[in-house]
Amino acid sequence: MPADFEKQSYWHERFSSETSFEWLASSESFMSIIEPYLSTPSHTYENAPRILHLGSGTSDLQNCFRSRGYLDVTNVDYEPLAIERGRQLEKVAFGDIRMKYIVADVTQLACDFLQDKRFDIVVDKSTVDAVSCGGNTALSRMASFVRKYLADNGIWISLSYSSARFDIEQLPFGVEVIAKIPLPKLKESDPEIYHHCYLLRPKDPNESKMGT
Repeated sequence: MPADFEKQSYWHERFSSETSFEWLASSESFMSIIEPYLSTPSHTYENAPRILHLGSGTSDLQNCFRSRGYLDVTNVDYEPLAIERGRQLEKVAFGDIRMKYIVADVTQLACDFLQDKRFDIVVDKSTVDAVSCGGNTALSRMASFVRKYLADNGIWISLSYSSARFDIEQLPFGVEVIAKIPLPKLKESDPEIYHHCYLLRPKDPNESKMGT
């Protein structure tokens, strides 16, 4: 039977013993895709990008951001154990905690801290895949909240195993694939299989609300 990735009980049990795990690709590999979008002319030292990391889990992606000087990072997970792991990873790596950590459900992003926040870049590393286990309605809710918290001209970068992850109705984003990460082959004759990295930009309100 497939794992219950959409259920908080699954993650609580898993994070009770798991201290580190990277989904689909290493955080360094994912950062190599993200970083060009963090280094645009508008993202100067004085105007550092505001980053929202959804479904931080036990990845070290937040430490990759910090090691490159990005400190305005908000890490979100709905399992408190994952948030505590993230804080521990940062403390061990850097000696203190300067990034933000929030317990929240990415399909119901609502907390006092986020109320007036707008982020330049939202990232998730296969969180969309876990959410999608709950159906397209859950993914649509996640997308709506991402859109709510994006700044003007903000973007969402999402890593997924699916080549059709965002083929859902009424998605408030335009979607493009900016990278495909090949999976290692066990045999030379095996087919090419890729994980897909998506770039999502908010649609103009006047655009059609159907499709992507």
